[in-house]
Amino acid sequence: MTSQVSRLGQTLRRSLCASLAPRQTRTFSATTSALARRPRTEEKLTSDQAFDLLDDEFDDDDTSSAGHIMLREQRQVLHYMRLIEHEMPKLVAYRKPFVPPTEATPLIVRSLDYAGEEHPATIKRAVVVAVDQLPLRDEDAIHKIKLLAGPRWTPNPPADAGVNGLETWGNGYIKISCEDFPQPSMNLKWASDTLDTLLAEANNTRDRFRDVPLDERHVDSKAQKAKRGDHIRGRTHNRVSILDFPKEWLPTRTLRSS
Repeated sequence: MTSQVSRLGQTLRRSLCASLAPRQTRTFSATTSALARRPRTEEKLTSDQAFDLLDDEFDDDDTSSAGHIMLREQRQVLHYMRLIEHEMPKLVAYRKPFVPPTEATPLIVRSLDYAGEEHPATIKRAVVVAVDQLPLRDEDAIHKIKLLAGPRWTPNPPADAGVNGLETWGNGYIKISCEDFPQPSMNLKWASDTLDTLLAEANNTRDRFRDVPLDERHVDSKAQKAKRGDHIRGRTHNRVSILDFPKEWLPTRTLRSS
């Protein structure tokens, strides 16, 4: 009995000493290794450095978060200003003289680019041409190509065609676009071939379609959706300009004496 009591006392003393002794092993944690963040080398501080940081007092020598954001925006502006000053003059080596298009090149090709980034619209190509600049045989051919173009023909130039707004409309414009093929050159080739097919059929004198009226419902519908009043009283085809006003109504320009 005495030996059992002594063994029990020794066991209690060992457990008490083990609980009071400092632990050398790491405690168990339920956090997974995937969520645990590895400490960076620059974040490791000694105990003396940590106490020095706690002892430092704030001297009002730093700005707020909004101030840091403003400084970051200023650095970004300065970065682009340096690019404009030092890199933009180098583009002079790639300067080319402007050559106006001739009658042999009446097509206007439009494309989209997102500064080198991939986008589905970058493969699209659109071709715009004035009907008056096409090699058509006569008035019947002009009327026939308008019928064949359908909604691709408009009396006014498209807004995204790159046509000067001061040019006369004449017989309107034809716009053909394509984005069905994987390469931009293939889409441009299809649009160019389609325009050539329209020209060949319009100059064909087998059937002139003189008795077929021109369908302009797509023009009126587009003007009505714009809600600018162009669909009222035929304003779609008769664009009002300063030439329609009497000369007596126009203000006279007076020269100022220096």
